[in-house]
Amino acid sequence: MALITGASSGIGAVFARKLAARGYDLILLARREDRLRSLAAELPTTVEVLRADLAHEDGIAAAERAIETCPRLELLVNNAGFGTQGLFWEVPLESQMRMHEVHVMATMRLTRAALAHMVPRARGAVIGVSSVAAFAQNPGTVSYCATKAWINSFTEGLDMELRSVNSPVKVQALCPGFTMTEFQETLGMDPATIPGYLWLKADDVVEASLQGLDRGETIVIPSWKYKAVVMLLKHLPHSLMRLASRPGGRRRV
Repeated sequence: MALITGASSGIGAVFARKLAARGYDLILLARREDRLRSLAAELPTTVEVLRADLAHEDGIAAAERAIETCPRLELLVNNAGFGTQGLFWEVPLESQMRMHEVHVMATMRLTRAALAHMVPRARGAVIGVSSVAAFAQNPGTVSYCATKAWINSFTEGLDMELRSVNSPVKVQALCPGFTMTEFQETLGMDPATIPGYLWLKADDVVEASLQGLDRGETIVIPSWKYKAVVMLLKHLPHSLMRLASRPGGRRRV
């Protein structure tokens, strides 16, 4: 059994299709129940649909209950998330609070609920969908970059703890770059502003994640192009990164 958050479209829906093909029964969680039921109808395995909004306490609590009452759960995919555009002090505070609730609090609480059962059983895995944005900062997406960086740090810390107790349970942070989903439309971003060679297919992103999970990789960055970007960001002096973000400078990926 696998539970996938944000499963109504994009990367979450692709996870559902690929995991069903691997024989997983599924719990699909998202805000749009109609989308979930439509997806469930096309899958060849047993699927439970759970309508919940992880930006609110009752939604997180409902997801926790689903995890705690599912003894067969072997994989949790924390995929739910969204982005905003605009200077931090100008965008609505509510949108920033919701983003932290979904990316940080929901990820933390659902992961804890899952690991509390997986570790004693010595079986299972948790995938957190992060982003290449976790490795840098960019004016206009400060909270998004910060919360994704938290997911990476959280995942690496959990991996260290699991190894310290010799647990076979796996954790992974999946860090894709620009991926063709509804994310950009929801964000209000014109995909045409991004060079075509930088776009990834959601199918390829999820395949890289699952193959990485099979190999026990903690940080998965799909595509050699984005691996190169991350390597550059890790070694680029902070002063140059700040210069690149100034008016008239070139915006980073």
